[in-house]
Amino acid sequence: MPKKYHIKYFDFFLVVFALALAIYGIFIIGSARASVQSRQMYGLIAGVVFMMVLSFVDYAYLLNLQWVYYALMIVLLVAVRLFGRSINNAKRWVIIAGIQFQPSEFVKFLLILFFAKLIMKYSDKINKLGVIIYLVALVLPVWYLVYDQPDLSTSIVILMIFASMMFIGGISWKLVIGVIAVAVPLVVAGIMIILQPDQEIIKDYQQNRILAWLEPDKYSSAEGYQQQNSEIAIGSGMLTGKGYKNNEVGSVKNGNFIAEPQTDFIFAIVGEELGFIGCMAIILLVFFLIIEIMRIGERARDLAGKLVCAGVAAHIGFQTFFNIAVTTGLMPNTGIPLPFISYGMTSLIGIFMELGVVLNVGLLGRRERGEQ
Repeated sequence: MPKKYHIKYFDFFLVVFALALAIYGIFIIGSARASVQSRQMYGLIAGVVFMMVLSFVDYAYLLNLQWVYYALMIVLLVAVRLFGRSINNAKRWVIIAGIQFQPSEFVKFLLILFFAKLIMKYSDKINKLGVIIYLVALVLPVWYLVYDQPDLSTSIVILMIFASMMFIGGISWKLVIGVIAVAVPLVVAGIMIILQPDQEIIKDYQQNRILAWLEPDKYSSAEGYQQQNSEIAIGSGMLTGKGYKNNEVGSVKNGNFIAEPQTDFIFAIVGEELGFIGCMAIILLVFFLIIEIMRIGERARDLAGKLVCAGVAAHIGFQTFFNIAVTTGLMPNTGIPLPFISYGMTSLIGIFMELGVVLNVGLLGRRERGEQ
């Protein structure tokens, strides 16, 4: 039966934070690449429509389709592998009915729904080895198909989403510490291996990006070009920036020293034009948005609702961190968009769909508690 909702239980703060970020992104995209600004507007409109519809659909009904989501994830990612379009050394896009989109962005949404139901089902056995192996075995095919596009950054975000949901699902601290103790030396050893000339673990261009991060001067005219110019742009903006859509000759953006500035390196445009204040505005808005998602998760009526919120918060939080870390030189260039801000209709719509489910978690949680 349809649920009856009260408007007083609707989390308007979450909507305001999300819309503020998306509108902010549209303005910055207008400066970085005006020709695609209108498409981002359409993406925002579509995203808000999906968000509002999903906010009034009981998430329990959605989660009952968990295996449909899993099958859809595999089908979409295999379609990329078979029929995908290659751009800049990566095959991440497919075209259906004349519409180009990136399936891995929707996969994050479907992954959250899938594991929210499954982890809740096995929550009382979450620390048993057999259950852990089962859950890891389910996430690995999705992770690999994304990783092999190749899309290392998105594959890492997928693992972060999964790990966060497992943690909220009740995984033991002893296991967490044990995994970290094993993972850290493995990561160090892995980095040493992939830096060898004859390695076959990652693509050559990915290896060069890591080397460019470690030796920026050596690769300043090649793989390190984008990242170094990004750092220069952000630093040159200082406190208040050079001005929105400025005509300054010395501008990194105006000199076209950053390719495709509307996507992965859009934070550099924010730093140059709006300065430290503009950058902090994004960071604070994302922070408040994540806090609001976590607050909704705390009030959820069941573990599945908490897991949905944990997955969405992890997605937005980790992806934002990785993007800003790349543009400021704290991490190698991984090619990952800044949520809400970077140009990309698929990403924007996918995130708003996630927020729609989070809003429903909040509506049902507050209604059942009878909060005022």
